[in-house]
Amino acid sequence: MKIMENKYILPYGSSEITFKITDKKVNIDVFYPPKIEDSPLNAENVYEILCKSKLTIPENGQIAIAINDKTRPMRYDLLLIPLLHYLEEVGIPKKDITLFVSTGTHTPLSPEEYVEFIPLKVVNNYQILCHDCDNADCLRYLGTTSRGTPVLINKVFYTADIKITLGNIEPHHFMGFSGGAKTAGIGLTGRSTIEANHHLLLQPNTLSGEYEKNPMRQDLEEIGDLIQITACLNAVMDHKKNILRVFWDTPRTVMQQGIPESRKLTQAAIPPLYDLVITSANGFPKDINLYQAQKALTNACMICKPGGSIILAAECREGAGNQKYEAFMKGKSSFQQVLDEFGKIPFQIGPHKAYLIARQGLKYKLYLQSSMPDSLVKRLLLSPICSVQEMLDKLNLSGMRIAILPYGASTMPYWDRSDSL
Repeated sequence: MKIMENKYILPYGSSEITFKITDKKVNIDVFYPPKIEDSPLNAENVYEILCKSKLTIPENGQIAIAINDKTRPMRYDLLLIPLLHYLEEVGIPKKDITLFVSTGTHTPLSPEEYVEFIPLKVVNNYQILCHDCDNADCLRYLGTTSRGTPVLINKVFYTADIKITLGNIEPHHFMGFSGGAKTAGIGLTGRSTIEANHHLLLQPNTLSGEYEKNPMRQDLEEIGDLIQITACLNAVMDHKKNILRVFWDTPRTVMQQGIPESRKLTQAAIPPLYDLVITSANGFPKDINLYQAQKALTNACMICKPGGSIILAAECREGAGNQKYEAFMKGKSSFQQVLDEFGKIPFQIGPHKAYLIARQGLKYKLYLQSSMPDSLVKRLLLSPICSVQEMLDKLNLSGMRIAILPYGASTMPYWDRSDSL
C-alpha cells in the first residue's frame, strides 16, 4: 500500500488501482498487516529446516503430497522444490512420489493448468493427480468424527505409505485458521465431508482467528486424524507472499507452532467503528473470484459501524467462482430472502457463500469494483461500481471516519469490544 499526496494505491488482480480523498473534513486511517523485520526465507533455508527436523521419512514406500490449487497464494518454488529435494536426498525415487491437487469443491483442473501454479520442472518430472470431490469411485469411507461428519478421502492419497500436506497458516474467515490438516482434510475429501464440516459454520465460535473453540476447525483436526496424515510442511507468509516462518511436523503440532506466528503477521489493532471501510482482497490470487474475495469483506465488517458502507476492490477474473452460489442467488431480491431460503434447504457448499454475504449485507452497504458484469454483481445483491474513485466522488464524505485496509484478506482487526459498549 502506498500513499502519495492523498492518493491511495490498492492491489487489484495482477495490478493496482488508485484513488484520492481530497475532502479535508474526514478522518482517514490506513491499516497494514503488522510488519516483522525478518529476512524472508529462501529454498535453501527451507531445505535446512527439513534436514534438521526430528521428523524422519522412511526410505521405502509410496509418498503422497497434497498441495493447494491455484486459488491459494502458495510459494511452491520455496516449499515444494526443497521438499522434493529432501525426499530425493533420503533415498526416495521420483516414481514413488505423487502430487495431489487439493481442489475441495472447486472445479477440478486440467493438466494444462498445472503450470500456472506448480513449477514447470515439477510438472515435467512427477505424477500429478487432481482431486474430484464428486467422483465416488475415487473415495474411501473412514468413519465419522465426534460431530457426525462422514469422512470420505481420496483413496489413492489415503493408501500411500507416507502422507504429506503443504499449506500456509493464516486466519480463515470461519475456519479460524487455514493450514495443517486442511489441505487434505478439506481439499481431498468428498463433497459430503466438506458440506458436513462447513455446516458447522452455523454454530458459535466459527470465527476468524478462533482455533481451540472453533467447532469447524476442531472437526477438521479429527478428519486429519482419521486420514492419518504423516507430516505437514506449512509456511507463514506476509502480505507480499514472502515466507517468514516454516513448520515441518505433525498436523496438530504445526498448528500449535504456526498460529502464534500467523497472528503476529495478520492481527492489527484497529479502533472501531468506521462510517466507511475501503478494502482490497490482496490482489491475485485471493481476488480470483468473489467466492475467495469475500474473506476481505469479513475483516472489513469487523470495524464498520452498523449501517455503514464497505467498498471492496476485487478483480474477480473468474466471476463469482461457484456455480451453485450463482444458481442459488437466481431470483433473490433481498439479503433477508437469501437467509430465509438458505434455512429451508439442506446445507450446501456454494449457497453457504450467499448466506455469509447476506449476513454482512443486512448490516452494511456493500459496493464492489470488479471485472464482473454489472448484471451478475446485482444478481448477487451487491452494488457494482465502475471504480472506487467514482464511488467516493458520489458520496458525501464530510465528517466521516474512513478506514482503508489495502490487504483486507491479510489484516485481521482486533479491538477491546468493551470500549464500544
